[in-house]
Amino acid sequence: MKSTARAVVIGGGVVGVSTLYHLAKLGWTDVVLLERKELTSGSTWHAAGLLPLFNLSYSVGKLHQYSVGLYPSLEAETELNVGFSQVTNIRLATTQDRMDEYHYYAGVARTIGVDVNFLTPDQVKDIWPLCNTEGVVGAIQHPEDGYIQPADLTQALAKGARQRGATIYRNTTVTAITQQPNGEWLISTDQGDITCEHVISCSGNFARQTGAMVGLDIPVIPVEHQYIVTEQHPAIMERKKQGLPEMGVLRESDASYYMREEAGGLLLGPYEVGAPACYVDGPAANSEYELFPDALERLEPYIMAAMERVPAFGEVGIKKVYNGAIAYTPDGSPIVGPAWGLKNFWLNEGHSFGVTAAGGAGWQLAHWIVDGEPTIDMMGVDPRRFGDYAGRGYLIEKNEEAYAKVFTVHYPDEEREAGRALRRTPCYDRMKALGAVFGSVYGWERPNWFAPQGYALTEADLNKPDVLLNDNHPVVQGEPIREKWSFRRSNYFEHVGNECRHVHEKVGIQDMSAFAKCEISGPGAEAWLDQLLTNAVPKKLGRVSLSYLLTSKGGVRSEFTVYKMGPQRYYLVSAGAYERHDHDYLKKAMPRDGSVSFERLTTAMGVLVLAGPRARDVLKKVTDANLSNEAFPWLTGQKISIGLAQVDALRVNFIGELGWEIHHPIEMQNYIFDLLMEAGAEFDIKPFGIRAMTLMALEKSYKLIPRELSVEYAAYESGLDRFISLKKPGFFGKDALLAWKEKGLANTLVTMEVHGVTDADARGSEAIYQGDEIVGRATSGGYGWRVGKSLALAMIRPDLAVPGAEFEIAILGKRHKATLIPDSPFDPENLALRS
Repeated sequence: MKSTARAVVIGGGVVGVSTLYHLAKLGWTDVVLLERKELTSGSTWHAAGLLPLFNLSYSVGKLHQYSVGLYPSLEAETELNVGFSQVTNIRLATTQDRMDEYHYYAGVARTIGVDVNFLTPDQVKDIWPLCNTEGVVGAIQHPEDGYIQPADLTQALAKGARQRGATIYRNTTVTAITQQPNGEWLISTDQGDITCEHVISCSGNFARQTGAMVGLDIPVIPVEHQYIVTEQHPAIMERKKQGLPEMGVLRESDASYYMREEAGGLLLGPYEVGAPACYVDGPAANSEYELFPDALERLEPYIMAAMERVPAFGEVGIKKVYNGAIAYTPDGSPIVGPAWGLKNFWLNEGHSFGVTAAGGAGWQLAHWIVDGEPTIDMMGVDPRRFGDYAGRGYLIEKNEEAYAKVFTVHYPDEEREAGRALRRTPCYDRMKALGAVFGSVYGWERPNWFAPQGYALTEADLNKPDVLLNDNHPVVQGEPIREKWSFRRSNYFEHVGNECRHVHEKVGIQDMSAFAKCEISGPGAEAWLDQLLTNAVPKKLGRVSLSYLLTSKGGVRSEFTVYKMGPQRYYLVSAGAYERHDHDYLKKAMPRDGSVSFERLTTAMGVLVLAGPRARDVLKKVTDANLSNEAFPWLTGQKISIGLAQVDALRVNFIGELGWEIHHPIEMQNYIFDLLMEAGAEFDIKPFGIRAMTLMALEKSYKLIPRELSVEYAAYESGLDRFISLKKPGFFGKDALLAWKEKGLANTLVTMEVHGVTDADARGSEAIYQGDEIVGRATSGGYGWRVGKSLALAMIRPDLAVPGAEFEIAILGKRHKATLIPDSPFDPENLALRS
């Protein structure tokens, strides 16, 4: 065995072999793959081989799109048949909510270049004559979709990698991974040691064991998945005899299963409630080509639904039942990218649709390793989207839920129930008593909106369809049902509007303690931050600035509020959902000479937002600080006392009203909250949630990662000009950003008013048209209660960004006129913020 390599891939399933192939394709020939048994002997060998393009995640959608484009080309390259059957797929809809989901997905698909057709029930019958179309309201079809033979695909990728100089060692078990003082990795195996610069973990069911070797708690635990293969059916054999095409892959989403032809019979794969997590502590050392005993009783409702939809399925016997492990993460998407806290250790794990994603995941991870950046926005699959809260117990509950909800309607406002109430701020119970309907971000409970006292929905309000998958609301034990999920304006629409108006007219309080927070200090703190971030670092004590960390290519990686709280002491605040991501980049970029220190403060500091025209009146009742504009101007912060509690009050917010973010020791939160609520009573203070905040931010054209801000968009395309200081010597990504600008920008961010909206606003990812040409995509959308307009932010071609220009935006299958308007339709002069 070789003793050195530039990169070593651990794991010989389709994901690992694809990673090796793509590294070699980018010119890294000194790369090695280690497989403990035979290639494909983990989960790949028993995979059903489906290639679903359907995915509401932009990141995953792009990976799947690449894979489906790559696989047919491998035969010409390697002379190995990968068994690709481009038979298309059909997804049935039996409810209006499902059709709404399909129309929303079509916007995602069309903006990334994936073909999707809408079918009538009669067209479904023509393509799938064995399908009973009673109750079907419509369907979508991917013409390029189909299935593949996973083992053949893996062998073709392996041959392609070897042809480019890569090396594969089978029957080689990794026993230890150690990082050396010089940063290189020493991988110990039962066949000898190998030293390398980069390690890529693609170990599937063994992910947690591999991670443990380097101190990582990988958020992956597999779940059992069963599929059934029947005996041959006469009708299918007759079709073959007549030379008719395969009927394609059929998915009855509302009954949670897929079906396709298999060797003259049918293959049925349900995603059932109750499928257990498995290999929680990892497979046994000798595990190979392993299956579990079947458990058909779990599948009974789905089998019955399949027999009703495709009666032929019930007319033949069962030939074989497969019950194998599929790796899962808490949200069902894979983890692809750098490991946190480690240099040059990479993860390509947690693939529940591994055959589909393998090509794209290997492609992007190879670019990330070789070029230093991926070429597409990978935030949706970044390993650092989970934090250390995602431990064993959490993973079991969440991963089982993710599996069971593969086919549920993926509502944009859905808040799943498993793993909840894990991270609560001190004021959680107070917010709950005030009517908070909570959502979850990065494990934190956070109020989405507030229901009036005694508010509840009835069964008639919910109007649940008579299908297997009909969950359209959250179930919280001991609480009434107060929210119905929808792609359209739902029951909470008016209540969120009331919150927006109340903050605008009076005063509101919000808990934003989930913000990621840290302190950067030390003799080199100011200089280091100044050369890292785009904006000039505040030099004057108490000043606050908004700044960005770019990629090496000039795209936007992270956004930070930077507050100078003392000499060489800076307090940084960023999005709570990306705490591990943002902090990992900061820590990895820090100088190694000890001149800069990092302290995580997320769980030490709480944040209460006080906002609205009466915010100053409330705050001055509980502090002796001078809150006048002259003494406490916008974009500054001060240490003040609120009653007995010393806090850092920052005069900033994300809604465009007069207000302060009150950053305080978390243990003092309820004391401060109670004082503010008592002081605000005479001004009718009320709490408001994240949904109201988001709509008010939209009215200010404020930007979010990864919507308007992305590694795919140059900072100038996202309209960040005023936060980019070209006066200072430099910042990370500056030269690349300027070169990008010089070459020409492909996009520009604009604000649009959407006309004729009655019940469905844009949400982001909708296609923007001029005539029949797609000229952009919406990034965010909603209703602006202060301006009384339906709004959208969108990326369009720069030559079209003319004030008053007219476009069309497709919302749930219907085109609406959209007019380009000036940014910040609410208070463009920032008079409220400065008041």
